[in-house]
Amino acid sequence: MRDIIYWILCAFLTVAIAVVSLRYVTNFWLLSFVYSFQIHLGVVFVAASLVVLAIKRQIYGFILLIASLFLIAHGVIMLCEFSEGDRGTDRPPLFRLMSFNIAIDNWKNSTEITDMVIASNADVVNLLEAKPLTFHLQRLFKAYPYHIGCDSGKDTCDTLVLSKRPFVRRQVANMGSLRKNRLVIASVDFGGETINLVSAHLTKPYFDDFQMAELEDLAKALGSIDGPLVLSGDFNSSAIAPSIQAFLREQKLKTITPEPATWPIGAGALGIAIDHIFARAPLHLTSLKRLDDNLGSNHSGLVADFVLDKDGETSPAK
Repeated sequence: MRDIIYWILCAFLTVAIAVVSLRYVTNFWLLSFVYSFQIHLGVVFVAASLVVLAIKRQIYGFILLIASLFLIAHGVIMLCEFSEGDRGTDRPPLFRLMSFNIAIDNWKNSTEITDMVIASNADVVNLLEAKPLTFHLQRLFKAYPYHIGCDSGKDTCDTLVLSKRPFVRRQVANMGSLRKNRLVIASVDFGGETINLVSAHLTKPYFDDFQMAELEDLAKALGSIDGPLVLSGDFNSSAIAPSIQAFLREQKLKTITPEPATWPIGAGALGIAIDHIFARAPLHLTSLKRLDDNLGSNHSGLVADFVLDKDGETSPAK
């Protein structure tokens, strides 16, 4: 009986490890979201391997344990590839940015969200699925005189970018073909330094290959921008998903790792980061924190501070 249980568990664990390991062979869209959980699944596989070895100590159990540890180790290495490191923490930040997917059906918390945004002390606020704030826009526009989005009623209120300073440039565009107006490109002058701000809301990766098409359009948009750049929003994938990795590598984007977990809310700090704030040199993050309260959203919001290299170029977007 022990032998039967041992080999049944080995068989299930082998299939599970093989599924996660498919990322090294193909970036199949149906498994893309599974790839985001590689580190978490690796921990589960290690625990399962130890159970297998407790039942019977044979070489195959140790092979499964080694494979599980590899998935964890490589996941951590992939995250570290996009780490900012320690930069400019002795300097006051040039500006602060908040990014928060408030959830499109989160009407009952709209007043609290509005109060939080106004009290945040953020220079720029990127709000996604902002429809519940429809009846609070005038309060927000009083605190943030410059805005992009939500100009034509609640039916077009999805991405809302707020700024305390005037926009040098502003553009709303599409990514892919599934949803409209989920890409906002803007430039803001902070004390003589022009910073390019990009907000993006990507489709879930298991919706066919729509996210891949959106990343291609986003890459084209970022490729046309010179100078300091910050990209924030809801990517619906972690930074170790193969498609996101390739995108970050191509665009030379960095963040602070480990990123704060933003989903699922119930998992708290044990979740994964699918909402991100990235920067491209000469702009750098000096802090990246999760908001204390998700205020009814199924995502946690983020707030980040930035500094600019003194010898960096500061040319505006093309």
